Amino acid sequence: MDKKEITALRRPFVKELFRKNMFNLVMTVLAAFLVAASNLVISWTIKAISDLISGDTTTSYGTLLLVASVGFVMMLAAWLLDRTFLSKFRAKAMQQYRKYVFDRLLEKGIQAFSGENSARYLSALSNDANTIEQDYLRLLQNMIEVGITFIGALGLMLWYSPLLTLIAIGFSLLPVIVSVVLGNKAAVAEKDVSDKKERYTGMLKDVLSGFAVIKSFKAEKSISGIHDKSNDSVAGAVTTREKVKLHVAYASGVAGGILQFGVFFVAAALAISGKAGITAGTAIVFVQLLNYVLAPIQVFPMFFAGKKSAYGLIDKLAEALSKNVPDEGETIEPKLTEGIEIRDLSFAYEEGKTVLHDVDMDMKAGGCYALVGGSGSGKSTILNLLMASSDNYGGEILYDGKELKEISASSLYDLVSIIQQNVFVFNSTIRDNITMFSQFPEEEIERAVRLSGLSRLIDEKGADYLCGENGSGLSGGERQRISIARALLRKTPVLFVDEATASLDAETSFEVLDAILKLDGYTRVIVTHDLDENILRRCTGLLALKNGAVSEQGSFDELMEQKGYFYSLFTVSQQ
Repeated sequence: MDKKEITALRRPFVKELFRKNMFNLVMTVLAAFLVAASNLVISWTIKAISDLISGDTTTSYGTLLLVASVGFVMMLAAWLLDRTFLSKFRAKAMQQYRKYVFDRLLEKGIQAFSGENSARYLSALSNDANTIEQDYLRLLQNMIEVGITFIGALGLMLWYSPLLTLIAIGFSLLPVIVSVVLGNKAAVAEKDVSDKKERYTGMLKDVLSGFAVIKSFKAEKSISGIHDKSNDSVAGAVTTREKVKLHVAYASGVAGGILQFGVFFVAAALAISGKAGITAGTAIVFVQLLNYVLAPIQVFPMFFAGKKSAYGLIDKLAEALSKNVPDEGETIEPKLTEGIEIRDLSFAYEEGKTVLHDVDMDMKAGGCYALVGGSGSGKSTILNLLMASSDNYGGEILYDGKELKEISASSLYDLVSIIQQNVFVFNSTIRDNITMFSQFPEEEIERAVRLSGLSRLIDEKGADYLCGENGSGLSGGERQRISIARALLRKTPVLFVDEATASLDAETSFEVLDAILKLDGYTRVIVTHDLDENILRRCTGLLALKNGAVSEQGSFDELMEQKGYFYSLFTVSQQ
């Protein structure tokens, strides 16, 4: 991706920092003007007092006192403006930025998101967002203030002595060179920190998701080692970044010191010689004004590095969010009248490693079909492809004769719903988790609750019961029933069930599958490891998969009579 393309991707993200936020920024700029004016007034007063003491001015003491008072009043006004608008600008900027990023993330389709690392987005909305705020927005406001003061101070210096001002500009070249050279190094170091923190966040997510597995296999020591390695990597990157920042600060300080003392010694020499009209007051005020000239030279390297770092983080995020599969295709009615057909389906996650081949299935509308088979046989892959997780497959997937690749994703999701093994439950009420925070008629909610078997739970705990983080206040069966209720409330005619009972005990597993089988009028496709005869006999058809292909299909009795692959699976499961 070339520079122009990256800039175009970045632009809307940066725009969000300032959208409907310019008034707050203008108020901070006004405060900066007042600060600059007060500093210059005070500097002029210092020169006038020095000249008054040495007899080089006729300005009265009372006038100087009045002018100094005006300077301090302006400084107070600037403080009041900053107190009101400075933090408000940054808070609103980051609020809008995070919202924009989150909304763009939600625009991604399942197909685009399924192959990505979610830790990248966790880091972007936390660590990276904080870096953008601190190293870009905070320094931006600081740069505005010191920049305005710099312009005023430079104008005053030119008024007092053009010669001495030119000498000061010559000395200023050294700090400028320092800022350009070290700014690039700081940006590289900041991006490295972001990358390491992203990997650390991903590692934490994996550990917390697999906590039970870690404990059951007594793998704490090994996992601790993995954590320490990732943690050390982050610490090393942070140390390098801080060293670079320290180099920037000290190098800028040394260069600024050379500027200040160089100009001061030249001014003193000119004042002592009595040439160029330089008075003692002029020499003293030049030292004072050089502080304001020096400030942007000291701040600019940090701002330059911070801006490059922020833009680097935004570019990385913008590029990731731009990788989406357009929601193209035909809009279809949310109904299934004929059924789902799969013809000669083949699929590979990696080139040369086929996981499905020559798969043929015919599932009639309104029927209930169970996909059974050993681990790795392709059951869940088929279900994912039916949900349009990828269009990189061979053969055909047909909904009422319409090829899936020709159907828009948004209309497909109006046709199908899925219940998965890992049901995500928000830390909100049972009602909110059923409705997914949308509004539905009360009679429809009651119907979904009744058909999913949630009535007893709501009678016991109430619809406003808080489910806890990821449903920690509910049992596995209760979470699965919530998932069923969600699907029923959407009224999609097709319901996919992917190993929904894998982590449940036998009794709860039967209750959940029984509730699904009782849903008349729905086309149901169930991936299950649980070969319960009472459940399988009630299915319209069974499809036994082996090594990525359909080995057998038919009713329970038909497959048992064949005494083939399914017969072996079922017999082993009963032992």
